[in-house]
Formats: sequence, C-alpha cells, structure tokens
Amino acid sequence: MYSNVKKMTFSAVLVALGILIPIVMPVKVVIGPASFTLASHVPVFLAMFISPGVAISVALGTAFGFFLSFPVIIAARALSHVCFAVIGAAILQRKPSMTSSTVKIIGFNIFIAIIHSLVELLVVSIFFFTGNMSGAVYDQGFLYVVCGLIGIGGIIHSLVDFSLAYYLALKLNGQLALPILIEGKRSGN
Repeated sequence: MYSNVKKMTFSAVLVALGILIPIVMPVKVVIGPASFTLASHVPVFLAMFISPGVAISVALGTAFGFFLSFPVIIAARALSHVCFAVIGAAILQRKPSMTSSTVKIIGFNIFIAIIHSLVELLVVSIFFFTGNMSGAVYDQGFLYVVCGLIGIGGIIHSLVDFSLAYYLALKLNGQLALPILIEGKRSGN
C-alpha cells in the first residue's frame, strides 16, 4: 500500500520525533530514580500502524539516537522497544480488524504494555544485578525500583502512550491512509 520511499520517509520523521520528544517534552513524571516522559513511545506505536518494517526501523533509529545522547541504561531501554514493536506490528498486520473494535484494541494495548514493561524490566534488572546503577537505586531496593517503578510504572506509561498514539492515528488516518487502519476498517465491517 505504501511505497518504499513513503515508508522510509515516515520512518525518518518518526525517528526524529522519537528522539526529540524525550528531549523537549515538558510533561515528565519523576518518581524516585525513574522518569516517564509523556508521549515518548508514540512514534514507535504510530509506526506499528504502518508496517512491521517501519516499526523496527523507528525502534532501532530512536535507540541509536538515544545511544548518542542519553545514559546507556536509557538507550538500552529504548533498544528493547524493538521487541514490542515487532510483536505489536506483526499482530496488527495479521489482524488489522482489531483496530475497529474498542474491546480488542484495549486488549491489544494491555498485551503490548505488558510485553513492553517486561522487556524493559529485564534490561534494568541486568543493570541492577551487575552493579551498574546509582547507590540510591540500591538503597530503595529491587522490588521498589525495578518491579514497581519500571514494571508497573512502565505498564501505565505504555498504556497511556499507546492510547495517545491510537487516537492520533485515527485522527491522521484521513490524511495519511495508515495501512493497518485502512485494512482494519475494510475487514472490520
């Protein structure tokens, strides 16, 4: 449906947004050592409505940008987004009709949020158990910081960001003809 040039253009724009949002977004929720930036995952989620290839490109591109300008643990968390992007985009491509059902898209959002959070939890756990975190993190403990903030906080953050991305995708679909939403509308009727 999209030409390779169009996919590459969308990938580039979404990568740029994925790098810029955490830098310029004024809405950040900071709890202890964890920080959650509103809409930071929206570009990757939007890419999932185009194709798995675009989703992978955007996840890898934003991770590369993070490795250039953020601490390694944040960049590694960004790299972990490839996992939920691949899984989510593949599911949406296989079952685009779910985008036309409120119940199914909520279920999909919850499923992707859990995957997203588990992979980030794994990344942060590696840093935690190899002694590569600040003393304050160790003072607060694994359960609070890793399981609570990264695990549960990550699920909430993912749910919010996917909801924003889905709303934005629905609004932009008229102008951009996002392949998954077009196919979902066609097969959902």
